[in-house]
Amino acid sequence: MNGGVEGLLSEEVIDLTRGPSGLGFNIVGGTDQQHLSSDTGIFVSRIKENGAAAQDGRLQEGDKILTVNGKELKDMLHQHAVDLFRNAGDHVSLKVQHRLVPQNGPSSHRGDGEPGGIPLAVILVPGLAITVAVVWAFLRYRQRL
Repeated sequence: MNGGVEGLLSEEVIDLTRGPSGLGFNIVGGTDQQHLSSDTGIFVSRIKENGAAAQDGRLQEGDKILTVNGKELKDMLHQHAVDLFRNAGDHVSLKVQHRLVPQNGPSSHRGDGEPGGIPLAVILVPGLAITVAVVWAFLRYRQRL
């Protein structure tokens, strides 16, 4: 029953040029440090601000890295993957797997202009309703005096 999951994945080749701070991202995972219980792959854990990956803009946190310069990262120890990245040279070609978020389903991604947290209406509407009820009850009570 993996058919539904396969449709939510997309692969892309991303070519990066190593900058002063390296490739500009951190990784997690490997056969000895699984990031996901069902997957021993290597994943992007953090994109460094102003790094090569951030400037390119295509690599995202959570992406699974499938190959580095054509070398598969399947069934690899974490430190071996780190060494592979460090020795990959200045021009690095990554084959990555993105997880696609359904357009009409729930999403944890927020666009740049969207504020986080609870929407203001969720707080104001019940608060206003309670205020109106309290004022109405108070006025009714005063009329009886």
